[in-house]
Amino acid sequence: MDEERRIVGADDVTAEETVVFTAKSGFEKTEGVLTRLDDGSVVAFTNYCPHWRDVRLDKGSSALVRNGDIVCQKHGATFEKESGVCDFGPCEGAVLDTFEVTIDDGVVYLTDDEWDAAETGLSEERDLSSGGRIDY
Repeated sequence: MDEERRIVGADDVTAEETVVFTAKSGFEKTEGVLTRLDDGSVVAFTNYCPHWRDVRLDKGSSALVRNGDIVCQKHGATFEKESGVCDFGPCEGAVLDTFEVTIDDGVVYLTDDEWDAAETGLSEERDLSSGGRIDY
């Protein structure tokens, strides 16, 4: 596998937490979150709530994972880990975009052809969701 696409060791991805990563293609960057499913596989979703795209699900210290759902801590929306479908909240019915990833020799790699490289961590060291909005 291409080391430029290495995200993290597979053992670092658990069912109770998420791991944030940045995918890159040229000058373009976007964030994703990894989480482990009950069958042991790892899935990757975009790191934002579809309700407000500037709201990160994982701000760098794991998104809240509860009862098999990833939770948006800003709105309380919940997303099924298996599908990324919002099953509760202001964006109910929306679906998180996915990234293709694979585990090879104990390492999670980004295999999505849209992206050239990946690295663990946030794309920028700022909280995108700290704006002054007061509505839901």
